[in-house]
Amino acid sequence: MDPFIQLSDATVVLGDTRALDNLTLTIPVGEHTAILGPNGAGKSSLIKLLTLQQYPLRDIGSPPPILVFGRDRWDVSALRTQMGIVSADLHDKFVIGHSSGIVTALEAVLSGFLATHGIFAHHTVTEVMRRRAADALARVGAAHLSDTMLNTMSTGEVRRVLIARALVHEPRTLLLDEPTRGLDLVARHDFMERVRAIARDGTTTLIVTHHVEEIVPEIGRVILLSRGKVAHDGPKADVLRAEHLSPVFGAPLAVDLVDGYYHVRVTS
Repeated sequence: MDPFIQLSDATVVLGDTRALDNLTLTIPVGEHTAILGPNGAGKSSLIKLLTLQQYPLRDIGSPPPILVFGRDRWDVSALRTQMGIVSADLHDKFVIGHSSGIVTALEAVLSGFLATHGIFAHHTVTEVMRRRAADALARVGAAHLSDTMLNTMSTGEVRRVLIARALVHEPRTLLLDEPTRGLDLVARHDFMERVRAIARDGTTTLIVTHHVEEIVPEIGRVILLSRGKVAHDGPKADVLRAEHLSPVFGAPLAVDLVDGYYHVRVTS
């Protein structure tokens, strides 16, 4: 089975800055992983590589610096059937984007089949698609929101709908980009518990974050980014240590483990 991600000396230059600097890593299908780093570490550029919004530098005749499921080129719609995505940016596109929020939960999930942010007049929606969308909403405990407009929901409810949208194809992997931004304490706990259930069900889960607290117990590997490079990569318990995190985040930190979750605090 081809790995989920293979990066080989991948470099992304934005202006005068190397957002990613000869980044090399492989994430197999089946390995739940977190990519952790502060703002400016290169996480956003990495997300854009994985979602084909950006491509790394490549010399003529050289091997491709990025492969997703063994391929360096994808039709975006085809890739969406393999990789579901949930992000705070996607949330904004649905709630305050071109649709002005006038989209129901069911329509939002159905749009996952179409790689769009809503259902438009020229789209054909089948009964099979509707049934699978309803099943996806039920899976995340959001069946009761099916006919509710996203712009009338709480942030936590919308994020739950977006998980259903990401899962409607039953993808091989789930990519979560800063997934709890904007959620309150209770909504964040509910969201992450649903992520844990998805990981336990066997969907390869990749969390990209600057919050250590978002790394659920099911995550086994952590890749710590700093200035576009891998600072540390390995088992969670080995990477999430004060001596590794403090220089990357630029502050003296202490790390505590409580009920399977790691928590970080700044020390004097």
